[in-house]
Amino acid sequence: MMQKLRFDKGGGLLPVIAQDHVSGEILMLAYINQEAWEKTLSTGKAHYWSRSRNKLWLKGESSNHVQLVKEILVDCDEDTVVYRVEQLGGAACHTGYRSCFFRRVQGDELVIKDKPVFDPQEVYKK
Repeated sequence: MMQKLRFDKGGGLLPVIAQDHVSGEILMLAYINQEAWEKTLSTGKAHYWSRSRNKLWLKGESSNHVQLVKEILVDCDEDTVVYRVEQLGGAACHTGYRSCFFRRVQGDELVIKDKPVFDPQEVYKK
């Protein structure tokens, strides 16, 4: 039987790192609650808890850039998770970049190091 995650340690939320299962590239960091965890396990698609919208969120529900979970890693304290994923649609970041970590610190500035994969104005038309 699988050990339970320690949602009690994070006030009900735990951080999840989404990582490309082939390249190892870090795509994003998000949070899960118990419901998002169970939904991810049952569907094989990454579900998160949106802190800004205060609701369950299937990654890609608006953009179709779904994350298929290939492997899940849990840290020694059972309070941080890594989803090793196949990123459909080419981009994990809602700003259009493959990774949310598309900037690097250079001196006292943040410099964009990547090119966008999609135009968010087109993808998220409301």
